[in-house]
Amino acid sequence: MMKTKPRTAPQRGFHFDYLMWLFTRLSALAMYLLVIVGVTAALLMSARQNMTVADLMRWAFMPNPNHVASTNIPDLEVWKSIFWNVMALLMLFFAGAHGLHGLLNVLEDYISRTWVRNLLRILVLLIWLSMTLIGISVIVTS
Repeated sequence: MMKTKPRTAPQRGFHFDYLMWLFTRLSALAMYLLVIVGVTAALLMSARQNMTVADLMRWAFMPNPNHVASTNIPDLEVWKSIFWNVMALLMLFFAGAHGLHGLLNVLEDYISRTWVRNLLRILVLLIWLSMTLIGISVIVTS
């Protein structure tokens, strides 16, 4: 059985690992803020009388006009504005990057070889880019 070498402790100061640690914390806060804005705005735009809680939560986490089409909302044009597209794009960016970075952190705990970790980082970046590009095309065309 091959013995793995432990990873070295991170350096002090500003470096990539610290910036990614900071990004993870700030992206979680950004997602909370986006959901609060989504729920508040939806309630102000007549979701209170015309949506179930499940529809409201689906809208808050991904503001897509198709999520409103199956509800009792009479006027869908208000829900198709550029503001909601930007909110959906921001949620896509933060949620995808946050989740994949968390997955990368868990996987790196079990990988001791530097070249495998670097390959994994490149692979996760490519997965995130492809998911983001597909998500952008879905949000913009819906």
